[in-house]
Amino acid sequence: MLKPQVYQFYSSKTLLPLQKPFLNGTGPFSLPVASRLSSFNKTRKNVKVGFFSQNIEAAFSFTQKAVGVKATVTVKQTVTGSLANLGISRGLDDIQDLLGRTLLLELVSTDLDPKTGLEKERIKGYARQVSKEDEEVKYEVKIEVPADFGEIGAVVVENEHHKEMFVQDIVLDGLKNGPVNVNCVSWVHSKYDNPQKRVFFTNKSYLPSETPSGLKKLRREELELLRGDGQGERKSFDRVYDYDVYNDLGDPDSDLSKKRPILGGKEFPYPRRCRTGRPQCDTDPISEKRTTILPYVPRDEVFSDVKLLTFSTNYLYCLLHGMIPSLESAIVDANVGFPSLAAIEELFNEGINLPLQGKGFLKSVMPRLIKTITDGGDSVLRFETPPTVHKDKLFWYRDEEFARQTLAGCNPYGIRLVTEWPVKSKLDPKVYGPAESAITKDLIERQIKGYMTADKAIKEKKLFILDYHDWLLPYVKKVRELEGTTLYGSRTLFFLNPDETLRPLAIELTRPPMDGKPQWKEVYTPSWNSTDVWLWRLAKVHVLAHDSYHHQLVSHWLTTHCCTEPYILAANRQLSEMHPIYRLLHPHFRYTMETNALGRQFLINADGIIESSFTPSKYSMELNSLAYDQEWRFDNQGLPADLISRGMATEDPTAPHGLRLAIKDYPFANDGLILWDAIKQWISEYVTYYYPKASFVESDEELQAWWTEVRTVGHIDKKDEPWWPVLKTPQDLIDTLTTIVWVCSGHHASVNFGQYAYAGYFPNRPTIARTKMPTEDSTEEEWKFFWDNPEAVLLECFPSQMQAARVMAVWDVLSSHSPDEEYIGEKVEPSWAENPLIKAAFERFNGKLKELERIVDERNADTNLKNRSGAGIVPYEFLKPFSEPGVTGKGVPNSISI
Repeated sequence: MLKPQVYQFYSSKTLLPLQKPFLNGTGPFSLPVASRLSSFNKTRKNVKVGFFSQNIEAAFSFTQKAVGVKATVTVKQTVTGSLANLGISRGLDDIQDLLGRTLLLELVSTDLDPKTGLEKERIKGYARQVSKEDEEVKYEVKIEVPADFGEIGAVVVENEHHKEMFVQDIVLDGLKNGPVNVNCVSWVHSKYDNPQKRVFFTNKSYLPSETPSGLKKLRREELELLRGDGQGERKSFDRVYDYDVYNDLGDPDSDLSKKRPILGGKEFPYPRRCRTGRPQCDTDPISEKRTTILPYVPRDEVFSDVKLLTFSTNYLYCLLHGMIPSLESAIVDANVGFPSLAAIEELFNEGINLPLQGKGFLKSVMPRLIKTITDGGDSVLRFETPPTVHKDKLFWYRDEEFARQTLAGCNPYGIRLVTEWPVKSKLDPKVYGPAESAITKDLIERQIKGYMTADKAIKEKKLFILDYHDWLLPYVKKVRELEGTTLYGSRTLFFLNPDETLRPLAIELTRPPMDGKPQWKEVYTPSWNSTDVWLWRLAKVHVLAHDSYHHQLVSHWLTTHCCTEPYILAANRQLSEMHPIYRLLHPHFRYTMETNALGRQFLINADGIIESSFTPSKYSMELNSLAYDQEWRFDNQGLPADLISRGMATEDPTAPHGLRLAIKDYPFANDGLILWDAIKQWISEYVTYYYPKASFVESDEELQAWWTEVRTVGHIDKKDEPWWPVLKTPQDLIDTLTTIVWVCSGHHASVNFGQYAYAGYFPNRPTIARTKMPTEDSTEEEWKFFWDNPEAVLLECFPSQMQAARVMAVWDVLSSHSPDEEYIGEKVEPSWAENPLIKAAFERFNGKLKELERIVDERNADTNLKNRSGAGIVPYEFLKPFSEPGVTGKGVPNSISI
């Protein structure tokens, strides 16, 4: 057995005396030696430093012929790392660099030692810095690898610095079969923080059953480390993935009124989040303490410097801790509404004067919002005009646009086909009053004016509905006990015109029996007399507030962000990094966990953006739990299944994509199905390559453990549901993976990147309706006020100035693409690129996405498609795969990255 573990390199020219030999690679220095030494010795005069000449040769003898291998490590310089690595530890790290002791590399063989049956002795060497250009620092070491060492399957890395570093990749040159590439893209902690060395497997993927004997133990141990032991508070450099309930949304220690129920469990079913291990609250032992810093997420889930510096954390932090407090100073009364519709226009023209602290920094972080308007540097909050307003200032007034947005707006997931008549509630009539809707056939026939009878409209699938009645009605009484908001159960009925556009027919608002009063319900319709026109407009405000809540908290947060986190946790805990399915999914999980942590910290927390700006207020997340319990099921998350479940499509083998749409001109569905098919074809080719036989799926213990954990731990509150797919065949796996990738990419893009375009002008999508309808138990004085000044009543119902400015600023950042965005099908992963068959399949996928771009442009130019083109209409581009940075209204990132 070969005894030496570390190559020692000796210099023929020692500049300073050394206490013992240092271990080095070869290559030129790139750091300014004298300046670093002089500054360092001022504080650490007792440190002895050794230098070697630039031409250092390794001295090592083998009993067999050895192969000289050059290992090159690329480290990405980061702003956060540079800022953290200051002070004495920086000086120590500079010395380590000069002495060639920056990174200890250990090469791991894929073979076991034939004599002992154990892992072969690792070949070790210290890499030293050889170059430093722009954002990259390269380290190299020359290592002699014995001829009988076998194939290199992994590189173990120890960071000798006192601070973490971001390792991009490792390349091993000089081997008989060509270079070995190791794609790291990971933070490597300092050995002083954690003595556990990092393991990076090569880019070659293996199913568990195919794992080379020399890597089996390492594969198993790495997964055990990532699972952790479920104990203690997690540290920022940890890489542990574990589960917890949502017990950190409230903040009872600061104010008991901010206590919130725990989401996750029998009372409030919910997916699980990443465990942080923070201590429990003093006033509520089942709640987790909140801190001013972001909750823990595993180190490699954190945003890159590019994303951090462009918006994300800094933007939201400035928004919440800089701009919004300034807004509160500028807007003395947080409840005051807009005095006129013209005053709303001033948000885009004149803006709001802000008494900003640190305004220069805020302006640099938020240039789209913070404008300097005088030489003295006074600042205003001035919003960019959304493209919808730019094309048609009155777009929000029009009923046809109200209807069109159910198909091509930012919430295309609410609309459903009416499949039975009369429409009835499933709630207990003893508690909530009569179940049957007040929308009658006679009313429908009056509204459609002779097109057809109501019965024929139902039979021919011409009636569609936004139905938030049963979901919201149980919370009406609770919400109405809060100040500054109100709530109804709502239903909105639409008729499909011959040109495939929708016509709104009626809105029904319902209040359950409460406070000694019977159930109240009323139906509002488009009209041609002034009073009913204004009542219709007010009813639309309520429905739009309900749909805005459904959009943000169900179609967006719950279905994409929240339900995806268990997939990520389970994948990292149960699928090795060398598993082909892990490598397939990993790009689609980028940044999601930190984005979710941001959401818990700033958006869905007690008194956060959602609670302070949306109709359900403090009950927003309870209602979210109800939606998860009643609506969410994995088998309906794929696009075809979703469309079928809402009656928006039926299976038809003769139709494009195997589906016949109930509305032919449904932009979201038409573009989405092309993207869905492209994703499924790519995944089919990938899965078929690694699982040529059905038995390979069932026998893959890591894959089965991952999917079992998703169901029984991550979504434990639904673990016994019969609709969960079982992974028995490659097709089962293809369907499941396609669904997950679609949710992370197409689904999220369709509900996220159009937020500013459609909700940036808040009258189009108000987040809250603050006052009840004038026709509900109004006093004579209230009715007279409505009669004399209906616009004032509308403005009172709209969000307050503070609520509007707050959510508009948030929609601006959430609609933006980072400069480092990774779009679906754009970039081949290193492990895919090394396999010719997988690379070719990916290139076909990329080609289909480029074709989708062309098809979207063609469709938007087709004047016959009236739901996506026409006078004053913003083209539908939410599922156009690629985009430039910023707020563009297009682009499908790989992952839920914001």
